Amino acid sequence: MQVNSPEKPLLEIIFETDRLVAINKPPGLLVHRSPIAGNADEFALQLLRDQLGRRVYPVHRLDRKTSGVLLFALSKSSHAAMHHLIANQQIEKTYHAIVRGYTPDEERIDYPLANETGKVQEAVTNYRTCCRAELAVPFGKFSTSRYSLLEIVPETGRTHQIRRHLSHINHPIIGDRPYGCNKQNKLFLEQWQLSQMMLHASRLSFEEPESGRQCTITASFPPEFVRILIHMGWEDQCKRHNETGLE
Repeated sequence: MQVNSPEKPLLEIIFETDRLVAINKPPGLLVHRSPIAGNADEFALQLLRDQLGRRVYPVHRLDRKTSGVLLFALSKSSHAAMHHLIANQQIEKTYHAIVRGYTPDEERIDYPLANETGKVQEAVTNYRTCCRAELAVPFGKFSTSRYSLLEIVPETGRTHQIRRHLSHINHPIIGDRPYGCNKQNKLFLEQWQLSQMMLHASRLSFEEPESGRQCTITASFPPEFVRILIHMGWEDQCKRHNETGLE
């Protein structure tokens, strides 16, 4: 039973069974309370709990700035079963990002990353370029600006892995801070009034442990992501993904 509260926004539920529920997380919303974000007063965990009227358990996490598929378990046993899939890399995560410059058609980024304690860990990210755009907007010494839309499938799940890997290959995500390009972020703020990060968790695919059913959960692009896609001339990509979840 869902409990509607006029005082709190309703989250977009995009998948629901008796064991799992997924939302399309808007950018800027924290998954749960965090001591490093003391200015936040709304969290996906609490909002969904109140909306459903029952306890929920986050299966994975998304950065505050990242939008898209966020999966919760509805019991401790389902939560443990899903974490087993994650530990064995049996959940495929797909993201989309708008980045600076023209990227190769596809690439495998194999570049270890240090965690918060300084320990260096293996980190691998795969991507393919969906499309490219050149805008008649001067940037630095160039008379135009170039951008790419990427479909990204990480093999590992390190902190800020996609953001750090794309920065490492000099194709940072538009709107990313601190890993992005400050000059590009300023350009987008001044030219298109964009302050959000252009990274979206598009899909989750896995075999549900209890039922054995193959699940693919797709989250449509949020409004600001769509707006920038249109500016780039990528309306077809946007329409295909938001209607079918397919590229």
